[in-house]
Amino acid sequence: MKQPFRIVLIKPSHYDDNGYVIRWQLSSIPSNSLACLYAITKRVCASGALGDDIEIIIDVYDETNQKIPVKKILKQFSSPEALGLVCMVGVQTNQFPRAVDLSRQFISQKITVLIGGFHVSGCFSMLEKVPEDLSSAMSEGITLVAGEVEETWGDILKDELQDQLKPLYNFLNELPSLQAQASPILPEAVVSRYVGALATFDAGRGCPFTCSFCTIINVQGQKSRFRTADDVEAIIRINWKNGIRRYFVTDDDFARNRNWESIFDRLIAIRENEGLKINMILQVDTACHRLPRFIEKAGKAGCHKVFIGLESINPESLKNTGKKQNHVEQYRVMLQDWRRQGVLITAGYIIGFPNDTYESVMSDIEIIKKELPIDLLEFFMLTPLPGSQDHQTLVKQGVWLEPDMNDYDLEHPCAQHPKMSKTEWHRTYKAAWDSFYSDKNVEQLLRRRRADGNSTRRLTEQVMWFYGSILYESIHPLQSGIFRRMDRFERRPGLPIENVFTFILKRFMTFTASAIGILGLHLRLNKIRKRVQSDPNGKFYQDQATKPVIEDKRLAVAS
Repeated sequence: MKQPFRIVLIKPSHYDDNGYVIRWQLSSIPSNSLACLYAITKRVCASGALGDDIEIIIDVYDETNQKIPVKKILKQFSSPEALGLVCMVGVQTNQFPRAVDLSRQFISQKITVLIGGFHVSGCFSMLEKVPEDLSSAMSEGITLVAGEVEETWGDILKDELQDQLKPLYNFLNELPSLQAQASPILPEAVVSRYVGALATFDAGRGCPFTCSFCTIINVQGQKSRFRTADDVEAIIRINWKNGIRRYFVTDDDFARNRNWESIFDRLIAIRENEGLKINMILQVDTACHRLPRFIEKAGKAGCHKVFIGLESINPESLKNTGKKQNHVEQYRVMLQDWRRQGVLITAGYIIGFPNDTYESVMSDIEIIKKELPIDLLEFFMLTPLPGSQDHQTLVKQGVWLEPDMNDYDLEHPCAQHPKMSKTEWHRTYKAAWDSFYSDKNVEQLLRRRRADGNSTRRLTEQVMWFYGSILYESIHPLQSGIFRRMDRFERRPGLPIENVFTFILKRFMTFTASAIGILGLHLRLNKIRKRVQSDPNGKFYQDQATKPVIEDKRLAVAS
């Protein structure tokens, strides 16, 4: 009989403003880190590196869409002969408090727990002194892992088997090649819990740019590493057999992947020759249109939605944050190229640069609405995430930073702003959403979409998701999902467990208010869509943003 060795992989969520774990029946964004570590563990298992007498058992949980069965896991480890460990995977800064709270339940029963992810890696990559939350976690017996473990995971597991596990593993200076590595795959049962059965893969890691608010460059490095077209094809074929057709490609900037064309060509070939018609969400920079054939081939390869890091249209803000690759005067040219491929365009806009005020942000949004043909705009508060140059600078200066890591979710002010109070910052953030998703601008967005010959229904659904998440769940759409699930016992330590009747009444009232609000938004948006669709001249609609750029490629905002 082989000795069972259980590896429990958990992607933790984080707490909402009332201290309850954010979890959904279906969540929106899968964890690529979870997919990678699952695949790496499967490869270690297949290699027999732990010995012929060891049987590896892998359990996978994503807390954003599944309650972590703590009692079940404790029971699985209850016998003295039980071997294995629990891993908190891909833990971001705002998820670290929840990861530690979960870990304590296992540590208390003498179960080994590891925590890895961007928070741990970011802190060790940029800070001279280990922050208190990390040192406290290690003092409680939690092992921290910084960096990527494609080539070292087997060694960590051997250390656990030999009772030689270290309190810290730091692989930040040992970034692995991605070629021929384990394909990031999740079990079909896990993928089915994401909206639309969305899967992920990373075709590359690292970024050559120097944005001061970014953690990618300091955790994954500024030297980009890539998977090959063969690697990506293998991922697609494995998932295709399991009925998975949709992907979020997690590369911070796919346009900087030197293998982009060979990957696109391979995907185009298997789409056209074999009918494997997958679709993808890509993240790219604002200069991607300079690459000949990039946008055209992206459309043919199945890119149906693109996220572009617009960040700001204020040249001074872009300059101060080191985002030198963004050239405002070229935005409209680039966006029109994407529209010609029928791709839904999502852009990110950061609120809280040093020069920002309520008036300047609202003015910028009016310019965007008028001059840039963006379908969806999502807003983030400028957040000094551990691992970024911004965070490192503020720590060295000894200025105030929000001590609660749970708030580092890009929706809460975590540092003092030179021109806006916390209240004003919140007001600006909320007003930005209200302005862009006003009925008047939504109608303009739908008219542009129809004139392009694309589906207005799909854009309407996306608007409802984006704006509805803010209005009725008070959660950013990237953290949102379908049907919020809450457990009154899963509340942040230090907060009281509510009376069962009070809890049920509050849940009923908030659920009812949310359902009514979302229904009203649906009816309102559908009314606008029908009006746009019924316009006999709708196919000929054109405004300043969609007017072809021929000679003067500069926008008014650049002058």
